Amino acid sequence: MRLNFKKTLNIFSAVFFVVLGLLMTGHAHSAPKTILVLGDSLSAEYGLTRGTGWVALLEKKLQEKKINARVINASISGETSSGGKTRLGALLKIHQPNIVIIELGGNDALRGLDLNVSEQNFRDMLNMTKASKAKPLLVAMQIPPNYGKAYTDKFFSMYAKLAKETQSALVPFFLKGVADKPEMFQPDRIHLTAEAHPTMLENVWGPLQKLLRK
Repeated sequence: MRLNFKKTLNIFSAVFFVVLGLLMTGHAHSAPKTILVLGDSLSAEYGLTRGTGWVALLEKKLQEKKINARVINASISGETSSGGKTRLGALLKIHQPNIVIIELGGNDALRGLDLNVSEQNFRDMLNMTKASKAKPLLVAMQIPPNYGKAYTDKFFSMYAKLAKETQSALVPFFLKGVADKPEMFQPDRIHLTAEAHPTMLENVWGPLQKLLRK
């Protein structure tokens, strides 16, 4: 039986475009998401062996769970909210992340910086992130009560306030489960040991996992 050439060509074309569509869809699903971490020494592995900090552990967790995502760690020891804000624009442009984890504020408090300035810096970073079409994840910190109750309370409540205002995801407290354990701290009583970082990662993982699913 002879097949009509034109009909055969149409069938071939239809099959070709169906296969091409499937391949393109598969490629789109395989494109990795980029997670940018903008943090201070707690994310920059200060005083730790390379590869033992929570950001490195996050990379391993993503691989173990077969989540196609890469992590860019742009954290710098001593970084403040002002420094993070200054660097963020270029980082967004270069890496075009899908998610930006903002882990800053501790050094603002340690230096006794004006919290109104810190708050505006965070607000600007969150809005810059959203404007770039990335999803921000704000990581909340607490400071010891010796800074004074008014300053301590205002500092901690700043994170939840800004997350609500900008409709951003929030890690309620980065050091939950380790802040009250002296043995988890390095001799400087500020930075955490490697043993604390798996818990720090778990504190971030819950909110981050929700963003990865979107």
